[in-house]
Amino acid sequence: MSNRFAYCDRVVDSMIEPGHRNLLDIFDQSVKQFADRVAFNALGQDMTFAEVERQSRAFAAWLRSDGGLQPGDRVAIQLPNLLQYPVAAWGIMRAGLVLVNTNPLYTERELEHQLKDSGARAIVMVSEFLGTAEKVLPNTPVETLIVTNIFDMMEAQPAPETPLADKLRVVTLPEALAGGADLPLPACDAGMKDVVVLQYTGGTTGVAKGAVLTHGSFYTYVHQAEAMRADDPDYSTDKPEVLIAPLPIYHIFGFTLYLIGNFSSGGQSVLIPDPRNLDGMMDIMKSYRFTGFAAVNTMLVGMLQNPKFDEIDWRHNRGTIVGGAALVPEVAKEWIARTGSKLFEGYGLSETTAVVCVNTHRHNRLGTVGKKQIGEEIKIVDPEGNELPDGEEGELVVRGGQVMRGYWNRPEATEEAIDEDGFFRTGDVAVRDPDGFYRIVDRLKDMIIVSGFNVYPNEIENVVYEHPDIVEAAVIGKPDPKSGEAVALYAVTKNPALSETELKDFCRQHLTGYKIPKTVTFMDELPKSAVGKILRRELRDQ
Repeated sequence: MSNRFAYCDRVVDSMIEPGHRNLLDIFDQSVKQFADRVAFNALGQDMTFAEVERQSRAFAAWLRSDGGLQPGDRVAIQLPNLLQYPVAAWGIMRAGLVLVNTNPLYTERELEHQLKDSGARAIVMVSEFLGTAEKVLPNTPVETLIVTNIFDMMEAQPAPETPLADKLRVVTLPEALAGGADLPLPACDAGMKDVVVLQYTGGTTGVAKGAVLTHGSFYTYVHQAEAMRADDPDYSTDKPEVLIAPLPIYHIFGFTLYLIGNFSSGGQSVLIPDPRNLDGMMDIMKSYRFTGFAAVNTMLVGMLQNPKFDEIDWRHNRGTIVGGAALVPEVAKEWIARTGSKLFEGYGLSETTAVVCVNTHRHNRLGTVGKKQIGEEIKIVDPEGNELPDGEEGELVVRGGQVMRGYWNRPEATEEAIDEDGFFRTGDVAVRDPDGFYRIVDRLKDMIIVSGFNVYPNEIENVVYEHPDIVEAAVIGKPDPKSGEAVALYAVTKNPALSETELKDFCRQHLTGYKIPKTVTFMDELPKSAVGKILRRELRDQ
């Protein structure tokens, strides 16, 4: 499979700066250049770049000595957005280990699968989630549990009592940091091709798989992020970015944006531990002169409906980045009007280290996901892999320095996802405009075929969102004896009197006949992922 990644290797090689061997050289560069700046804030506490360096070094040294871990061993993190996250994450990477990002909201089955599949020997976990861990960890390869209380970075808390102490080694994060403070840290000899993160996909199609991301993947992302910032005429390294950071760091969007990109440029990330608490998040936003914000469409919807929204000072915000799910045009227009700031929609996947396309200050078109980034090549292809001309819908395929090296221990899945020339099949239907902007039509697997006609849920959902009484909407296909599939709409409304007939009639004004929902189901809430993406698969399962 070596030829598959030849293009990727050439891209990474072309970006390597003198003296750099891996991603950690960028870390060292940042902590020296910005030592006294605040890198992260959470729960009202600041952590400078120098403190991130000192504490992550102590943790790395402990992992390699008392922790008994060797280069290449996997260590899972299961934390919300707390100061412990950057300390643990950079510590794992500096120790030459492989970080496995793990969702704190995983069910027992999901957590057990990921720990077994990755072969994680240790896990860093917040004490609130010990209940699940106690049932799962004895069935996994995990030998060491590093547990932390949410207030540990303010003052070390007592170790929690857990029956896991009889089955594996249990230490607190403050104990590990204290134990590693005076220990030597062996140099990390990793190269750009070496794996540094396993980022598990959401498991929307079959079992969740670990996307193998290398030092080169993130090194490419850093240079892509630099190019994006260079496209902002008001950006200056002398004026550090202050990003409000509600996206979970365990998700690839938040991981690359806050932990890698903003950190490498000397910016501050204000971590939001619970983004579902919009009141609390907006109270925090009111106390910062923030320059950037990132979210998903459903978060924008919730914020716009909250009475605190207009109390936030948006004057310093140079833009809001939106990704993770399709941006609804009506939501975008209202957001721009009420904040007076720009909105940048982007597109990426776990398998592409979060980035494929993004709008920038100089190249920004609402309704698109922007243009391709440096160090990558994109094609729109038909089912046989033939490249299609501008304006025609097809699957988006991409290759570049940030594309994964495959799925962890799944060579067949890797060969299916990445062709011989190194192009990753995204599974997303897209269109390229003649001037290089891309529009994502929908997921290939979510496409509905009604009497032989292709129907894309996003198109119908965008129409439904135009109805003044609709808060959220999702469309799926259901088996139908006459048409093969039929359009089924699920909606959340703020008007209890809104009827199925009224909503269908509204759709009929804007859509051709076979796209009109055959059924409408009103719900109190639509199922969502941890980052707020509406889960069509759960609606299909129901």
